[in-house]
Parts: sequence; structure tokens; C-alpha cells
Amino acid sequence: MTEVKAAFFVRSPGRVNLIGEHTDYNAGFVMPLALERGTTFQVQPRDDQQLIVHALRFNAHDQADLANLAAGTHGDWRDYVRGTAQALLDAGYALQGAEINIDGDLPLSGGLSSSASLEVGLAFSLLHAQGITIAPAELAKIAQRAEIEYAHVNCGIMDQLSIAAGVAGHATLIDCRSLEIEAVPIPAEVAVLVIDSGVPRTLAGSAYNQRRAECEQAVAILQQLDPSINDLRDVSSTLLAQAVEQDRFEDVIYRRARHVVSENERVHKAAAAFRTGDFGYVGELMNESHWSLRDDYEVSGPELDQLTELLRDMAGVWGARLTGAGFGGCCVALVEASQVDTVIAALGPAYHAATGRTCEAFSTKASALTIEEPRA
Repeated sequence: MTEVKAAFFVRSPGRVNLIGEHTDYNAGFVMPLALERGTTFQVQPRDDQQLIVHALRFNAHDQADLANLAAGTHGDWRDYVRGTAQALLDAGYALQGAEINIDGDLPLSGGLSSSASLEVGLAFSLLHAQGITIAPAELAKIAQRAEIEYAHVNCGIMDQLSIAAGVAGHATLIDCRSLEIEAVPIPAEVAVLVIDSGVPRTLAGSAYNQRRAECEQAVAILQQLDPSINDLRDVSSTLLAQAVEQDRFEDVIYRRARHVVSENERVHKAAAAFRTGDFGYVGELMNESHWSLRDDYEVSGPELDQLTELLRDMAGVWGARLTGAGFGGCCVALVEASQVDTVIAALGPAYHAATGRTCEAFSTKASALTIEEPRA
């Protein structure tokens, strides 16, 4: 009989994207950070093939045989759990069963990657139970495959990779084509403020897949000018302007492309500004990002616009933008650490007065995927 290992705990962070929105599936650049909030896994390895999961937040339970997972057929949280296990099996990893309690403190449908946090943490847990360690990029690819093939959300790699490769105290500059990673320090005097608008966001049912298709249309048009283009990441502002001069675009397709091209440029500028301590310029770039998402990509909404406007008018706030896919969810702001409590206290009443809604705001430091082994 296989020796059953002792229970262990895994903490898989959520992620907030500082800048670089809707660029990941265009092979572009993003700069997220892993949150202190996330998903926790209490894992008890088993000596059989049963995967038993207790989703404490939903007061729900699931049990499946690893040899017959029926992944992707339920239309609920089980698709993420079973899909992650199936993606590991698809990648050739031999798994044993486990009983896992899953809990967390991320807002659901808030754009903070609760699904990617679950996928990465669960994949890490199942592998660790077998004594297997893999590179963060491989872990992220498996988690992404689970979301695309079994949860049926055609996501990019940013969410999973930022969680798998997050470094405490740093944002993560990611090249979504090569998966090269660069840690960008976030100094102590800078607070990252995350605000849940209270407007739920349903990613699979949103216009997310439509935006992807529109970007693909833009690439097909631009390839007529330069056949070497594979993704919008390869497009310069100059080439985009040339296509406009030749009247090659419908207005909507042009605006989608303009957002992605300009957003990639903003990511590089923001990373450079963090390195030189020019947080005011980072804030300006975040503001520009939001306006581009609002006007060119059309994924904002009244509440997200209101939140960012309120934040920009507050002392100590350098900049604010929606974060995540949009259509509800969260905003992120860059705030002087000494002012963050004052900003949080003022924001809730101001937002309620403007919209009738309540918001939840919390500051965070950059975190990382962690594991706690049993004490000897």
C-alpha cells in the first residue's frame, strides 16, 4: 500500500493587474502582482484515486475518481476543480487521490482571478502531494489549459502566470509571448489599493470572447500591410496610423487595436517609472489605461468610471483604473502609503452617495504562492 503523506497547507494568491489589460491574449505585456488575499487549500493525500473536495465558501462538496473525472460537464465550480486535475493528467503527471478543503477571501466575479488562484493552487497541491515540483511557467500553462478546455473561458496566460511566478514585494512584468518574467520592486511608500465596485462580472458570458475576435480581425487587416505580424503585440503606433490613412479599418476594429497597441507601450513606461521612483507618472499611465479601456475597448461601466473619478480627486492618489476583464468587478489605485487609510475611509461614503452601491476597498502588498508543511 502506498504510504499516505501528512496533510499540508497551500496559499494561492489572487492577482491584481496594475497595468496591461486585454494585452495578454494579444501576446503583449502585462504588469500584475500577486495579492495577499487568495485561496487556501488544506490537503490530505490519499492512497486511492478519489479526489474529494469541500468548497467551504459554497458549502458544497464534490467527489470524483481520477480515472473518470467527467471534467468540464457541470457548468459550475466543479469544472475548475476537475478540469485542473484533468489538465495535469493530460500533461502526463501521475496523480494520487486527495481530500482537500478549499476556502478563500477573494471577491468572487470581481476580476481578481479567483478562478486562476484556484487552478494554480490546486495544481500545485496535487503535484506537491506526489513530491513533484515544476517550473512556474509550466504550472501556469496547465492551469490555463484547465480554464480554456474545461471551464470554457478562452483566457490568456497572465492570471495564472502572475500567481505561479509572483515574488513578494514585487510586481511581475510578463512578456506573454515568451513568458519571460521580470520582477519590478514596489517600495514600502507605495500602497496598492483594490476596490470591489460591487458590480458582479460574469467573464464567460461577457463580451470577452468578442473582444478577442475583434483583435483577430485587426491582425488580419494589418497583415495585409506587414505579413510578419502575428499578434497585435507586433504592431507599432506608426503602422496602425498607416492603416488608418489607407482607410482599412472599421471604427470599432481600429479602436480595439489602438487600445492594445497603446496599452503595451504604457506597460513598458510604467515599469521604467517604477524603477526610477516616478510614481506620479505611473499614476498618469494608469489613468490613461482606464480611459482607453472605457472609450476604445468599451469594457468599463458607470460604477467603474465613478470609482476611478472619485479616487483621482483624492489627496495621495497617483492614479486609478479598472482591473481585470471589466464589465464590473474591481478597480486598482496607486496611493501614497501614508494616505491609504484616509482614502479608504472617504471612498465608501462618496461612492454610495454617487451610485447607491457599496464598495469594499483593501490595500495589499505583493505576495507569492506559499506552502506550509506539517511540523515534525
